[in-house]
Amino acid sequence: MNEPFILGITYQNRALDFPGAFQRYGYTCRISVSIDDAPYVFEPDEEGNYRVLGSGNAGTGSLRVIAEKLEQLQK
Repeated sequence: MNEPFILGITYQNRALDFPGAFQRYGYTCRISVSIDDAPYVFEPDEEGNYRVLGSGNAGTGSLRVIAEKLEQLQK
């Protein structure tokens, strides 16, 4: 379950790839995505939308696009 993967998104007309990994957390799974060598942890809320935990230097726009991509992959 902790297999690393590459998450590809398009942000500001650029294709970007970020390394990610699943993290078991109780009865659910969080997803850690590395952006500029800083880990960002995404977790699903009660409605199945992803939110980011913690903060860093990544822009909120790119974090929103990553969360939307994770939601799409879940469906």
